[in-house]
Amino acid sequence: MQVTQRRSLSAVDERRESRRQSLLDAALELFATRGYLASPIEDLCRAAHVSTKSFYGIYESREQCYLDLMRRTTEHLLETMTAAVVAEGFDDVAAAERRLLTTFARLMGGDPRVATVLFGRGTATTFAVEAERRANRRRTADLIALIWSLSQVTQEQADGIATGVVGGLFDIVADWVAGSDELEVLDPAVLERRLIAFYQAVTAGIRIGKENLS
Repeated sequence: MQVTQRRSLSAVDERRESRRQSLLDAALELFATRGYLASPIEDLCRAAHVSTKSFYGIYESREQCYLDLMRRTTEHLLETMTAAVVAEGFDDVAAAERRLLTTFARLMGGDPRVATVLFGRGTATTFAVEAERRANRRRTADLIALIWSLSQVTQEQADGIATGVVGGLFDIVADWVAGSDELEVLDPAVLERRLIAFYQAVTAGIRIGKENLS
């Protein structure tokens, strides 16, 4: 009987996780195309083919659903960027920097829905979301600071500058997304050029500052 119960619980957990992923997929689409405020829970449930009762069995609110989507998306972004940098290696810091930046640009430009949900009209604006956003900014800054600390600046300098740089990169993505209500017309190449230009300007300033201090 215990084996049967364990199998039954596993099946229940699997169904719950399947419903959760369906809700997150629906949230990504609706938040990106309609906006967070214009996507009520009932519409999320219809798009996900999930009952409202099932929704509340997973989330207490739409905000919780957004936070879960934000975490799922951010984990994928950070894992992909970290893997790209590790694959590039740290022998050539400039190459590692460029690999990190181009990977980020292509992830954002490849699916503008992600950029819209994280930085555009699909964003929820609450204290909990802002706290999560700041945590994500620090995690991304840690990756940049790690690369910089290998050659360009001290660890203390890298920590502070990297946080500002990440904020600038995120603002560029937000501005790019705001350029059109039609996601399919957004040009990923434009985003990549803007991000690279900004990053190059910052790192050029870092190099000049380091030379003046040496």
